[in-house]
Amino acid sequence: MGNNRGGSSTGVVAVLVIFLIVVLLAILFFGGFLFGSKKVEINVHAPSAPASK
Repeated sequence: MGNNRGGSSTGVVAVLVIFLIVVLLAILFFGGFLFGSKKVEINVHAPSAPASK
């Protein structure tokens, strides 16, 4: 009867690992669609010279 506890905890760990893999794949998959299509345009200009009087 003592051997059943080890198998039970191994099954729980296996389910948690599979769940984490699915979540990571979902983040990578949907992250590519959500963040991959956005374009950020950054314009960097030197400060203009102060107007002389």
